[in-house]
This record gives sequence, C-alpha cells and structure tokens, in this order.
Amino acid sequence: MSKGTINVSVDNIFPLIKKFLYSDHEIFLRELISNATDATLKMKHLANIGEAEGVEYGNPMIEVKLDKKKKELRIIDQGIGMTKDEVEKYINEIAFSGAEEFIEKYKDKNGKDAGIIGHFGLGFYSAFMVAAKVEIITKSYKDEPAVHWSCDGSPEFTLEEADKKERGTEIILHIAEDSTEFLKENRITELLVKYNKFMPIPIKFGTRTETLPKPEDAKEDDKAPTEEVDNIINNPNPAWTKQPTELEDKDYNSFYRELYPMQFEEPLFHIHLNVDYPFNLTGILYFPKMTNDMSVQKDKIQLYQNQVFVTDNVEGIVPEFLTMLRGVIDSPDIPLNVSRSYLQADGAVKKIASYITRKVADKLKSLFNSDREGFEKKWNDIKIVIEYGMLTEDKFFDKSKDFALYPTVDNTYFTFPELKEKIKDTQTDKDGNIVILYASNKEEQHSYIEAAKEKGYEVLLLDSPIVTHLLQKVEGSEEKISFVRVDSDHVENLIKKDDEQISKLSDEEKESLKTFLDGVIPKEKFSVQLEALDSNANPFIITEPEFMRRMKDMQKTGGGGMFGMGGFPEMYNLIVNTNHELISEILNTKTEKKKERLVNQALDLARLSKNLLKGEELTAFIKRSYEMIK
Repeated sequence: MSKGTINVSVDNIFPLIKKFLYSDHEIFLRELISNATDATLKMKHLANIGEAEGVEYGNPMIEVKLDKKKKELRIIDQGIGMTKDEVEKYINEIAFSGAEEFIEKYKDKNGKDAGIIGHFGLGFYSAFMVAAKVEIITKSYKDEPAVHWSCDGSPEFTLEEADKKERGTEIILHIAEDSTEFLKENRITELLVKYNKFMPIPIKFGTRTETLPKPEDAKEDDKAPTEEVDNIINNPNPAWTKQPTELEDKDYNSFYRELYPMQFEEPLFHIHLNVDYPFNLTGILYFPKMTNDMSVQKDKIQLYQNQVFVTDNVEGIVPEFLTMLRGVIDSPDIPLNVSRSYLQADGAVKKIASYITRKVADKLKSLFNSDREGFEKKWNDIKIVIEYGMLTEDKFFDKSKDFALYPTVDNTYFTFPELKEKIKDTQTDKDGNIVILYASNKEEQHSYIEAAKEKGYEVLLLDSPIVTHLLQKVEGSEEKISFVRVDSDHVENLIKKDDEQISKLSDEEKESLKTFLDGVIPKEKFSVQLEALDSNANPFIITEPEFMRRMKDMQKTGGGGMFGMGGFPEMYNLIVNTNHELISEILNTKTEKKKERLVNQALDLARLSKNLLKGEELTAFIKRSYEMIK
C-alpha cells in the first residue's frame, strides 16, 4: 500500500469545493454518473476502433446502489477503468481532465469527439460535498491489477491493489452527517430522473415489479404473474438523438409527454434541430398553446450537454422570445462553467441563437405555406411568441413578413403585404398614407368597430399585451403606414379625406355652446372639441388620442418611462357633433337645469359606449334615465 498527498495548489481544496466550486450540492450525483458514462463511452469507442483487443463491450449499464445501514452510496460502471498510474494522474492531480486528454487523442477525422461528457477534471471531487470519505475500486480494460483509492477529505490518500476482477469502476461514498438526505431512495430517484433521465447508458437503481401476461389456461380471477426486473430510470435513446426521418408525429408527441408528464394537451407542432457545422446542436422545440401572459410561460426548455441535464434556464442560448417554447436543446459546444450551471456569453452562443431563430422562422414559413388554413386556426395560440420575436429580433422580424398574420374582427387573416393591397384604395388618407384600423377588444369597442365597418373599412383585432410596441416597430419599418385604433377618434377623422362637413351652427352659436359645455363637463377628464360630422353620427363621442393611449399602454408594459412622461392621467377627447339635432335642442333649451340634464345624459351615454361609466356614476345615470322617461 502506498500513501501520498494529492497534488493541488492549495493546502486543502475540499472545503473550497464544498463551499464555492459547486453552489448546488445535489449535482454530485450528476457529475459521478457523467464520469461513469464517459468511462463506458470510452470503452465503446476503443472497442469500435479495434484498440481493445480481446475485450468485449457487451451491454454495459451503470448501477446506483444505496445502503442505508452502512450510510453508503455506490456508483458502479463497466467502462474503461483505470490503472494505478491513471488513478494517480487523473484523481490525484486535480483539474487534469482525463476526458479532455482522451478527446484530443481519439477525435475522428472531422474533429468530433466520441460523446465524452467531462471536460473539467473536477467532477469527481464533487463527491466530497456530501461524503465524509470516498473510495474508488477500479480495474482497467488493460491487463493490469485493480486498485483501491481512498480519501477522507484531507489532502492525504491511500492507494493499494484490489481484488476486483471485472472491468470498470466503483465509487463508494460514505455519506456525511450533514447530507443524510442522500440516503433516501426517493431523493436519489428524484436526482436521477432530473439529471440523468436521458443519459446514453442505461442506469439501474434497484428493481421493480413487472406484471406479466396471464397464461392462456388461467382462470378469470387468477392474479397475473409478476417478476422482479432491473429498474432502469433513463431512456438512453431519446427522440432528439435520432434523425427526423426516423420519427413520426406520434413519436414526437410521445416524447413531449415524456418530457412533461403533467402536460395533457398535445403540442401544436414541433421543430427538430439538427446541425453539426459550424457547431454541434440537436434538439426538439415544441409550440404549446399560449396565453397572453408572457410571465408564466418561460423556463420550460431543458438544456443538455451530451444527454446530461444542465439547466432549464436557457436564456442566452435560445433567443428570449423562444424561451416560451418547450423542448430540449443538446450541444457539447455550448460553453459552461465548472459547475455546468451558468452559460458564458461568447461568439459560439450567438451563432447558436441565430441558427435557432432562423430554423424556427423557416419552420413557421413552411407550415404557413403547406397548410395556411391550419396555421390560421393555430394563430391565436402561437401569436404571442411570433409577435414577441418580431419585436425583439430584427432578423426574425424580416422573415416574419412571410407568415405573420393580421386577423380582422371578422376572423379573416392577412399577411402584411396582403393587408396593404386589400385596403390601399379605401384606407388611404388625403396625404397618401395607408391607415390601418384596429381594435383591441371587440366587445368594449363594438360601436366604433361597427362605425368603421359601415364606411367599408377593414378593422384588425390586435389584442396581445405587446401590440403597441410592435406597431411602433412596423410603422418605423414601412413608409406611409400608420396604425390607428378605432376608438381614437370619430370615424370621419380616422382616415382624413378631402371632403369636410359644413356645420349647421354659426360661429356665435358654437361659441355659446362651447362656453356652456366647459362649465358642465369636467375639464380634468375631457377636452371638448366641436366638430361638424354627419347628422346620423352620435351627438357626443369620447375618443382617446392615439399617441397618448400608446404611451399609457407602453408604460404598462415597461416602455413608457423612456419618453420621460411619467404617469399618464386619464384624459379623453369629447367630440361634440354640431350637426346632430340633440345639440341644436341643447343650444335652444331655455331652462339651464334641463339643458344641463341633457348634456349629462348625452355625456353618460358616450361614456357608457366607451365602457367608462361605472360605480356611483352608473347608478346616477340609471336613476336619471328612469326619471326622463316617466
């Protein structure tokens, strides 16, 4: 037996590992199983290229064993194993990664590695986060004696021969008193499922009872026979590791349920990512049904590195607008720090993000072109992602013109070029600008929508929480285009034409009317404007200027502050139609009390139409209305 001191640059690296290097102690199991997987994949690679003569790869698995009485947790593999010299090199010299050296030696002619996971050389030492003592019993595939390494968390270790006969490595963790949670079966199962659910080598943790088919001669009330089988907790060949040509829609949907067992709705569609140059990335992204609440959608995409779960926070790899999707991304080329928990921003990540954006845009365009009717039916369920992408990613915005839809209140869908062509003759104003009318709520803005439709105008229904920001961007990218909400002005003023109505009232009558209205209508809420409109138009019409309303909407979603306008007051325009007969009646009424009553009634009707009449004011309006019809 030999003794020695672990070659590190500090007196005792273990407290450092426990306290700083790994912020989350539970990942020790992920690291150790990753090492076991590496060892197994190395053995497979050597067997495939003929460098392990007389050694059969077989059907290896990784086994996790728990012994509560001895307070031990064991991780056993049937991989490449280590010689005494290799233990001293790879275990005692911390941060000299055996996986890194192996990759460099055995890269194929295209520069690809053999699917080796560990690149850091420190994964093994995460065991000391939870163990008071760690043992390694290992036998190399080479014809050399097995060795037994042991360390109690100090820099000293022991190394001696062992009598292990089978190829592979066994790690024995003597769980520390402050980490006894890792002696519970359900806790280990939880970690295995979380981090190792899709590892490429089968992982066994105990056994389970499996029910067998009844024999043909069994009676109806006979119990079905059972048998104990290995409890394999992972799927070594998940869908994203296969070629798209190998999979059908049912396979993608089945994998979606495997990823999200509590999600009962089928995804709307999927996007299979598969690229090996200039970086390596595979994965499957799913579009689930969306709501307009963006805050509850994120962190559903799982990031893997060679089938090892890393994180479900993929910000920085996936463009932000796509973090509302679900699925898996797997890439060995995504740079990770030593704990594999956070991403380092660099050029490779930006290329990956750009690729994913392009792939998603191409898929959406393909779906639109191949089945427009089906795409239109899905639009309300996916629009929040697409609109958010249009707002935040310029390249996606450019590509979106081929598939982004603009629905009308009558459920007709247009692309932007189609919409411009449709409305250019009827909705071009006197200055040559195409005015696109839209509503955000069909019920609340019903009267304004109907007035616009009577003029032969198309009215879009744009109701997502970010639509105001998006319209600003579309207007900025197009010449002589403006979006105007239907309740921002009277319909005659929404699209200014050359012809103007002549007022029935003289200038003196207008001045008298304006003076009276200013004394009755609260100035802090309404700005009174006298306008000559069609005599069939309502006498009082409440509008909210497009600019002010947009600023308020943008402030609600975090964009108003940049205009330095602070909080916006509830201020509306009150358009008084001087050509309506009620306005003439108000002007000619001799009794001040009756005149004021007519004004208040007309104002409340306008407020009711705008959904502004509530509470005490609504009660007063109802009472006054009954009194007026007695």
